[in-house]
Amino acid sequence: MSQCKRQTVTGEMPIQHAVLALLAAGPSYGYELKGAFEAAVGPQWGTLNIGHLYQVLDRLSRDGHVVSKRHAQQVRPDRVVYAITDTGRAELSRWLDTPSPRGSGFRDDFFLKVTAAARSGSADTVRAVLGHQRGLLLRELRNLQTLRREQSDPVVALLLSAAARHVEADLLFIEDADGALLRDGGAALEELRVAPPSGERPGDGPGDEVRDAS
Repeated sequence: MSQCKRQTVTGEMPIQHAVLALLAAGPSYGYELKGAFEAAVGPQWGTLNIGHLYQVLDRLSRDGHVVSKRHAQQVRPDRVVYAITDTGRAELSRWLDTPSPRGSGFRDDFFLKVTAAARSGSADTVRAVLGHQRGLLLRELRNLQTLRREQSDPVVALLLSAAARHVEADLLFIEDADGALLRDGGAALEELRVAPPSGERPGDGPGDEVRDAS
């Protein structure tokens, strides 16, 4: 589910094209790119790990999308300045002209909680799980709406709006779960209740004889 806390962009985040877009405006160096990225996307996206950024720049260099030049400084260590190449501009154009695919599957911690609560067969447990998450999401939604009203940058405001839409979708899922699991007086939960395997006692599972013998 959506998170309102400030996070760090990790190595799993494919940002190489965003870096190319920043370099398309002119040559730049690592920490300047980090600041430009964070200013462009706003606080909701999260901070950019400088180590990950340099990994991205190394990859772009290997692929021929950027070139680098070392500039000597009198007091500080040499500064490496990066510039986009014609190949990099072509790759940036290709990326902008291509629709972004959605990730496959749906893996979410809250969905696992709903699954566990439903399989317990307890309506009280399901109500508690759904209620806790609903309260968290409503607080997050109010926070996002406040941030959006205070935001003057239209692009950052769009990102905040997108985050709010995700929270609203999560709230709709909670209503779906409430209706599917609780509206029939618990009949659905009774069918979902996980029963212990029939005819098995602790110690009867595969391999238990070996453990007992040891």
